[in-house]
Amino acid sequence: MSDNAHVIDQSKPSIARVYDYLLGGKDNYEVDRAVGDHFKVNLPGSVDIASTNRRALTRAVRAMAEAGLTQFLDFGSGLPTADNVHQVAQSIDPDTRVVYIDNDPIVLAHGRALLATNDHTTVIHADVRDSAAIRADPEVARLIDFDKPVGLIFSAILHHLNDEEDPQSVVAYWAQQIPVGSRVFISHFRSGDNAETIQAESKLQSTFGRGRWRTDAEITALFGDLRVQAPGVVAAARWHQVNENSAHIGAPDRDLSVWEELIVSAIAEKR
Repeated sequence: MSDNAHVIDQSKPSIARVYDYLLGGKDNYEVDRAVGDHFKVNLPGSVDIASTNRRALTRAVRAMAEAGLTQFLDFGSGLPTADNVHQVAQSIDPDTRVVYIDNDPIVLAHGRALLATNDHTTVIHADVRDSAAIRADPEVARLIDFDKPVGLIFSAILHHLNDEEDPQSVVAYWAQQIPVGSRVFISHFRSGDNAETIQAESKLQSTFGRGRWRTDAEITALFGDLRVQAPGVVAAARWHQVNENSAHIGAPDRDLSVWEELIVSAIAEKR
């Protein structure tokens, strides 16, 4: 890949950098903060979408690591923040191997700096839609053994693919690559019959030219033939809540906000 492919364009907002800003990060530019501020100011409470999704991702990685998975592919990983996939998984098994995948050059730059001393973890510059190129990448071949169970992570990425880009085929491709015992985590924007859904979806589509909210049934269908584990596709804030003893406790003892209801999570297993 040419060096030009890794030039950071500061004139256009980046999905990864907007998420970084909403999560309190500093790896973003004025153009990204303008988009983030729209959500903060004009759609108050919407930042809960990013924060509840991030916490659900952490719980998902922990659950998969505690189930014995020691290798992960994180698609559309975004910028490094607290409790990254490799940090959570390697706290359970230090030999866990993680490949982060993102098409934003700033993710590549920051990821490589963060992981310079971690031989079991890397980041590659690739598009989630180009599955064959990711599969053939030398770093993927170095770290991931597809004869052993793999954890696939599609955290808040598939809703950025329009229907004509066939996100289900992306998941299906990787489901064919992994063996029995592997897990697939998906979090996704959920369609809601409310003004908030319409406003948020419209903003992302007008900013990035893409974005598709989906119903619970459509999100479940993304898993294809994989077996979705209990409790199924539910609000990320309610998914796989645990206490300090790692005991399942169901959900927060309160009503969720309309924004918390707009991001859902689920894990499926290949059997």
